[in-house]
Amino acid sequence: MLKLTFLGTSAGVPTKQRNVTALAVECLNPYSSGANQQHNKKSRPWVLIDCGEGTQQQLLHTKLSLHQLQAICITHVHGDHCYGLPGLLASAAMSGRTAALTIIAPKAIATLLEAITLTTELYLPFTINFMAIEDILSEPNDEHKGKVTVNKVTINLDHQHQLVIDIYPLSHRVTSYGFGITQTISRRTLNTDKLIAAGIPASVLWGRLQQGEDIVTDDGRKLYAEDYVDNDVQSTRVVVAGDNDTPECLSAAVVDADLLVHEATYTHEVLNKIQAKNPDFDPMHSSAQLVGRFAEQLGVKNLILTHFSARYQSFDNPDSSTPNMAHIRIDAQSTYQDNLWLAADFDQYMVNGAADLADEEEGSRVQYLGSARGC
Repeated sequence: MLKLTFLGTSAGVPTKQRNVTALAVECLNPYSSGANQQHNKKSRPWVLIDCGEGTQQQLLHTKLSLHQLQAICITHVHGDHCYGLPGLLASAAMSGRTAALTIIAPKAIATLLEAITLTTELYLPFTINFMAIEDILSEPNDEHKGKVTVNKVTINLDHQHQLVIDIYPLSHRVTSYGFGITQTISRRTLNTDKLIAAGIPASVLWGRLQQGEDIVTDDGRKLYAEDYVDNDVQSTRVVVAGDNDTPECLSAAVVDADLLVHEATYTHEVLNKIQAKNPDFDPMHSSAQLVGRFAEQLGVKNLILTHFSARYQSFDNPDSSTPNMAHIRIDAQSTYQDNLWLAADFDQYMVNGAADLADEEEGSRVQYLGSARGC
């Protein structure tokens, strides 16, 4: 299960209600051997997608811990997606973090951090494992989806809990990327009925079998773990896009995705007016209508829109002459008929790709939890 907390949902500049872009993705494993600790909100591993200015201040209103942050992924170099990174790293250092931290980002972000380190004497007591997206995408890879080469970064959270992050080039005024985040949980279940039927009483041998070890019983019988252990693999996949004027860039990414998170900076009417007013300048963002049409055509069942222009107020009133969330919502719903949410700062969503959908709607895989503020 992946738990999403939106830390910033405004495009370009912050507003009184919205900070600039950042999204936390917590990795929940209900089958962890440390289940009690896992349910402690301070101990859940998580990933940060983008880090606009003020992200560390937003984190103070949640129970996310910088000590459990596993990786930071930056979609592109525009300031509303990365200006908060140096401050967040400095605060992690001052809070006593010593564990290494992975950063997956364009090469220019490394240059930014080097300049900040040099000019401000920033000291980090932990190692930064910087992975340049350009280098990742240039590596040979045998897996192809259409015309897109899919390169992946694997983060092992424990022996049964894995996170894979794959990267997709997008279309924007600067080079921008989308991230596919796939959580895989492997659970070994011992078939105790079969063991009892075979005359093998409960003992430490059962535990060794469950861990995947072949054993020899006291009476000399060799037992193979694969004969007595059922492997249950559960997968949850979320696709998070950076700024992008061509949702079709994510056609390969959203196959089998439980949720798409995509920018919807404007309504389609406003986007057309902006482009017509200054033909020499294209903001290269998506409208809600464009994203909705793409999601509908690709069969994406769950869609969260974010990164809204500051012109749109946070209230929802379709009859108001003031641009607001109702106008974004109606624009998306003109082309998209499935489960739609418009993100607000501190909104939380649970995504469970392993949900049993036999008697439920597809939308049961995504659940809105409310606000993280004050939890």
